[in-house]
Amino acid sequence: MHNWTKQIDGLTEIIETIRKPSDHRELIAIAGPPGSGKTNLAKTLSNRLTHCSYLSMDGFHLDNRILTQKGLRERKGAPETFDVNGFMHLLKRLKKKEEIYVPDFDRQTERTINCAYPIPNHHDLVIVEGNYLLLDEPEWRDLDDYWHLSVFVQISLETIKTRLMQRWKAHGFDEEKAARWIESNDIPNAERVLKKRVPEDVTLYT
Repeated sequence: MHNWTKQIDGLTEIIETIRKPSDHRELIAIAGPPGSGKTNLAKTLSNRLTHCSYLSMDGFHLDNRILTQKGLRERKGAPETFDVNGFMHLLKRLKKKEEIYVPDFDRQTERTINCAYPIPNHHDLVIVEGNYLLLDEPEWRDLDDYWHLSVFVQISLETIKTRLMQRWKAHGFDEEKAARWIESNDIPNAERVLKKRVPEDVTLYT
């Protein structure tokens, strides 16, 4: 059993050690498969660190209507169902120390919320989390240029299945529907993340 708390303490210490006064913001990437715990990790870090904000890549989900038009509704959550170029433009803006309003994703309605909350101008660090921040595929691999530090959360496929079953049941799926979605969509996405990524600076294990 991996000591998750000890790993988070160690990561916090690493970030504090490499953090330097600068005239621009530094962005820390937290990547990993669905169900790996990267969202909770990113929020924990952003709460622990001073002058630090949180950002999720999920704010760049394409709307369900667009996914239906593109024939991608059953692949929601795959790399091709995100606006990667819009996300990259936001990262470029975030490098400047100015107040910026960023989007978020509401899992209950499955809708993106534009300008959901601000990144204050005095925050010089942003913890960014998402499945594909280190994906080694066209366009996505260009994100690696933005990270001051990159972290990958390693997890087994069996643990992913268990956690995602709990997640989808909490969202109202029955066991059969949840299992079908996990096998047809979540697991292929997870395998893609695990097998095709640029090297991370830090690996955590859960």
